[in-house]
This record gives sequence, structure tokens and C-alpha cells, in this order.
Amino acid sequence: MFKTIANPADCGVRSVIRFMNAKNVKPAEIHRQLVEIYGENVITDGMFRKWVRQFNDGRINVHDEARSGRPSVVNDGLVAKVNEKIRENRQFTENAL
Repeated sequence: MFKTIANPADCGVRSVIRFMNAKNVKPAEIHRQLVEIYGENVITDGMFRKWVRQFNDGRINVHDEARSGRPSVVNDGLVAKVNEKIRENRQFTENAL
């Protein structure tokens, strides 16, 4: 009987996939062992196949790629304007902003 591991880090699971894939363990066996140790919801079948395919294509990084999201509305100009307004009226508090 194996001890299950709850809430594994994604990069840890991917490291196991990469390691076992490098040892030429069949994908079905890798997935079976992942489920046995980490539980049924460890990784979706589609994501598992994606990672195996990427490792077979030469990927070595187990971390997510940086991706663009919603752009920040904070920029240097806005920070400068806020600082200027604070200097104009020293009675401002953080709560007043």
C-alpha cells in the first residue's frame, strides 16, 4: 500500500512525468502511477498528454511559461501623479486615496 500525497505542486507532478518519460516508461503506466500516488484529480488526461508530448519534443522546463494577462493600469506616470498629489496635500492618508 502506498501513501498518497495530497495537493502536489504542478511542477512536482511534471517532474515525475519528465523523469519517468525519460526512462521510457509508457505514458499509460506513468498516468496510472500518478493517479495511484496523487489521486484521481492529479492532472487531466489532456494536460498529461500535452506534457508528455512537450517532453518528447525536447522541453526540459517543468514550470509554466510566462503568459500575458490583463495589463496593469499602474505605470510610472500614474505613480508620479499620485506622489505629486500627496506632496500637494500632506493631509492625505492611504485611506483617502
